[in-house]
Amino acid sequence: MTSLKSFIKAVRAAKTAADERTVIQKESAKIRTSFRDDRTSHATRRSNVAKLLYLFTLGERTHFGQVECLKLLASPHFTDKRLGYLGTMLLLDENQEVLMLITNSLDNDLLHPNQYVVSLALCTLANIASGSMSRDLFPRVEKLITASNPYLKKKAALCALRIIRRVPELEEMFVEHGKALLTESNHGVLLCGASLAIDMIDNNPVLANDFAEILPGLISTLKTLSTTGYSPTFDVQGVPDPFLQTRLIRLLRAMGQDNQPLSEQMTDILAAIASNTDGAKNVGNAVLYEAVLAIFAIEADSGLRVLGINILGTFLSNKDNNTRYVALNTLLKVVGIEPAAVQRHRATIVECFQDPDISIRRRALELSYALINQSNVRVMVRELLTFMEDCDPEFKPQLVSQIALASERFAPNKRWHIDTLMRTFALAGNHTKENVLSAFILLVIDAPDLQLYAAQKLYRQVRADLSQQGLLIVALWVLGEYCDILLQAGSFNDDEGSVDINESLLVELVENILASPFATQVVQEYAINAAVKFSVRMKGAPEFDRIRRLLGPFAHSLDPELQQRAIEYKVLMVQDKLRRGVFERMPAPEFGEDLETQHAKAMSKALVRRRRRPIAPGAKPAVSEAPVSDLLDLGDSATPVAAPSSDLLADIFGSSPAPTAPSPAPAPAPANPAAKDILDLFGSTPAAPTPAPAASVPPVPSGPPAYSSSHLVLHISGSKESSGVAKLRAVFTATSPVENIVMQVAVPKSQKLALQPLAKPDLAAGESTEQLIKITGPEGAALRLRLRISYVGGGQNIQEQVDYNGLPQGLF
Repeated sequence: MTSLKSFIKAVRAAKTAADERTVIQKESAKIRTSFRDDRTSHATRRSNVAKLLYLFTLGERTHFGQVECLKLLASPHFTDKRLGYLGTMLLLDENQEVLMLITNSLDNDLLHPNQYVVSLALCTLANIASGSMSRDLFPRVEKLITASNPYLKKKAALCALRIIRRVPELEEMFVEHGKALLTESNHGVLLCGASLAIDMIDNNPVLANDFAEILPGLISTLKTLSTTGYSPTFDVQGVPDPFLQTRLIRLLRAMGQDNQPLSEQMTDILAAIASNTDGAKNVGNAVLYEAVLAIFAIEADSGLRVLGINILGTFLSNKDNNTRYVALNTLLKVVGIEPAAVQRHRATIVECFQDPDISIRRRALELSYALINQSNVRVMVRELLTFMEDCDPEFKPQLVSQIALASERFAPNKRWHIDTLMRTFALAGNHTKENVLSAFILLVIDAPDLQLYAAQKLYRQVRADLSQQGLLIVALWVLGEYCDILLQAGSFNDDEGSVDINESLLVELVENILASPFATQVVQEYAINAAVKFSVRMKGAPEFDRIRRLLGPFAHSLDPELQQRAIEYKVLMVQDKLRRGVFERMPAPEFGEDLETQHAKAMSKALVRRRRRPIAPGAKPAVSEAPVSDLLDLGDSATPVAAPSSDLLADIFGSSPAPTAPSPAPAPAPANPAAKDILDLFGSTPAAPTPAPAASVPPVPSGPPAYSSSHLVLHISGSKESSGVAKLRAVFTATSPVENIVMQVAVPKSQKLALQPLAKPDLAAGESTEQLIKITGPEGAALRLRLRISYVGGGQNIQEQVDYNGLPQGLF
């Protein structure tokens, strides 16, 4: 057997991957043979386990050495225990059956007189403890967490954190110990105690009030840390113990969330840290960043929030890419809280458009979309269009959609709106979605005084550039529909000079488009449609003959849609009266939903899809017909299958509730034939929709609401169905129109959840809908709910998370 050093040298000396595999396989075979030999010396066994750990770091299979690790940790020698515990932590996890063999060894070592042996046992327990092991050994950990030795106390605190995660019922056993740890003066104990307290409060926010009594001490500790001078023991680049500072600030954030009294107590210390910490180094920026997160998590006043945004603004001017990215990402989260303060840093955000780092450019774009308002829409859209001129193609689809959305929402006038969209189409190439083209066409139809202006601008742009598919589509539609207005106006002058226009030039333009390499199937469809409209609106016989000849080749097209339409149009060309009736000018359709509403719906659908679980094997997904009037859907052509309502909130309490039946798919929206015809020129007439039956209004439970906003109010009532089974009734009442209501519920691991589908996900103002919840749990247990509620209200996608503990006792 070679030594560990020789084995590592042999692996590194291999010139090819095959040679390396050969060396590893030979050594693995020797190790397995050595393990089976009872005469192998103790030193050799220890060396073999060390080799296994090296193989583990290389990603090789090492399962055959698990029992050898257990033998080493049972040895009385410290060197053996150290290697055995290290191997156990790396090669085993809590799901291994062999893990039950080490419980007794851990129990003995937790009582060992040598603190380093006890430390090894605590580290191992904190890494691989299972539920049963946690229940067996938590009394030992509870005793060590009160020991006088700070070295053991801090490790016991982290071990308690693991135990609470695996067995949430044991949480109450460590609450008082957690408070005691936070009164210690040792920095290591404070750091680990804060980690334990944060985890407990995150899992059970009610405990924030239990820790309130030690809040003054925590504030005093933070004040001492932030104002102390140089300390060689804890100083990192001029910042005193930044690890402890960030951890304590994180604890303040957990305690102050949704708690006004506690938030008021910590406002001053957060302001002091934000004002006095030096941000010249990354260490100081880490403390400042944690302080900013705390400021926006607690119930802070407006002045403190403005201070937090100003700190993020200084991050934007930092040379470090990570710092700038963090600033942009955080500003994106808080822009809805203090929009005016974020607007002050708009110029710096726009500068990030030119950053070499693609992640920073992407975040800067997302933030700029949120900054657009009535007062700055011209400036911001101009900056976005400038960026689009030479940006990567992957940015263009979202840029087009967001510019169209901002223009529709904040356009100062329709002419500016039309100009902006035409410039966008001229830069977007083939990245313009159909919903944006639909919105532009609807805009032109609804502005009779600008139809000539739009036709002239599009005519000039298409003559100069045939490579932009979106521009070609809208130009062909507008020219075909309004060519008579264009011809009547005749030649025109604009900023770029004089432009001639006549019937022959219009037909020639369509011929050039069809002959160009950019004439895709969609463009060809719009081109022949525009040409046939020319035949109705033009008077010249030569142009009529040219249009007939233009249709000829398409009657033999390999594409069945083009072939069918070309043949139909050729028949119509010889039936003058019928042709004029078919191709008369389209009336303005009734407007359905605008881009803003459709964008909010699309965001909500995407949110539901992200939460949806995979379909079970053999199950058939429901299929629903796409709403034909959904002209402005940003990326979704079909109504999605509703997500299972019981999907957990990222497994908040570590539990998995019982599966529930999926909500029925929403019915397709009623069709609007006039709107459909705008871009669905080649489709069929949809079937008439069936009116939905009126839903009964459920009674609203009495008592304070579990959730309340300007759009939606949620009341929850409970009753005891049987022993250990509670039945809850959640009633949503809309104060303004809301859509796509989705509620997710999480309960502690000791309880099981069954969530029924929501009766009605879309509500008008004053309407109510209910959802039934059944929870099973141990008798006498407290009922705690964590709710995540998402919906579309006021044209915005809203998602909020609340904790509700207002249900009466004794429901189990």
